[in-house]
Amino acid sequence: MKKVAISACLLGEKCRYDASDNKNEMLLAQLKEVELIPFCPEDDAFGTPRPTMDLIETKEGHKAISNTSGEDLSAPVVQYAKAFFESHTDIDLFIGKDRSPSCGVCSARLYDEEKNLLSFQEAGLMAKEAKKRNINCVDAEDFRGSLL
Repeated sequence: MKKVAISACLLGEKCRYDASDNKNEMLLAQLKEVELIPFCPEDDAFGTPRPTMDLIETKEGHKAISNTSGEDLSAPVVQYAKAFFESHTDIDLFIGKDRSPSCGVCSARLYDEEKNLLSFQEAGLMAKEAKKRNINCVDAEDFRGSLL
């Protein structure tokens, strides 16, 4: 059976920053025949609800920066991602929540340090880790059943 890592909010878990979800019934209908492995690095690291964060281009690379405190929140997200993939070494597909600074595969918004939009086609921190491990990755809005 194929194994699909999927953003937990897409399954209906209320783990978004505002304690809501992004349940996607059409997506779930296409994934009936696979094992779903939910993840949410932000909920794990910061709880829910929580302040929002943005992906910022810094001299050290892309960082997840809190919109409330300006704190660099990257380390716990990256640590979660590494631990997740080390404990799930046989994932066939990663489905991220589009536009997420953690889980967006090719739709995360990247800003400079003055909050000017640089790109809207970046990988979030967890998606970037999945790509480093050569896992097939897709944003939820771009998923087609034929990817399995």
